[in-house]
Amino acid sequence: MKRICLTTILVVTVVALAGLAKAQLFQPKMKKPAELIHKQEPMKVNQNLLKQATPDNTRIVVSIPKQRAYLMIGEEIVADGPVSSGKRGHESPRGNMRVLEKDPNHHSSLYGDFVDHSGRIVRAGVSARADSAPSGTHFAGAAMKWFLRLTEDGVGMHIGILPGYPASHGCIRESVDGAKLFYDHAKVGTPVDVGDF
Repeated sequence: MKRICLTTILVVTVVALAGLAKAQLFQPKMKKPAELIHKQEPMKVNQNLLKQATPDNTRIVVSIPKQRAYLMIGEEIVADGPVSSGKRGHESPRGNMRVLEKDPNHHSSLYGDFVDHSGRIVRAGVSARADSAPSGTHFAGAAMKWFLRLTEDGVGMHIGILPGYPASHGCIRESVDGAKLFYDHAKVGTPVDVGDF
């Protein structure tokens, strides 16, 4: 009787362990955070058209669904670069706009960090409107290099992190090379169309 019970326990244990091993083999692996970030196609530039592009003959088109910005001459694409537009609750404004201001070293007046007197970040990713500065700190606006202002309330195009989906507070983030190229080929008054193209 004892032998049967031990045999039964042994068989049940082996079957359970085999089932567990099989379940682990066929269970999907957890992805690392870096694998979840969608890699966007890099910037594409038509070098022949780029030679003809000037701030006087270009316009900018931003496709929210495609997360791409296009530097255009007429209906021809000079450059096509990845962007990250505004996330839910902070959507980028859509419509026909114009560049209102160019600033190569702009800093946000709304989003940034609280830093101490030596410049050390005490609290990162804060809103000057919503967050209170810890004692002994002051607000330092986030860098927005190669900034092209699109709205009076501060939305624009500038260098930023491109995770492959809408992630900003309304601005249209661009790659380093994209932001510089668009900045160099735009002027105050350049048309910018943002929409669901």
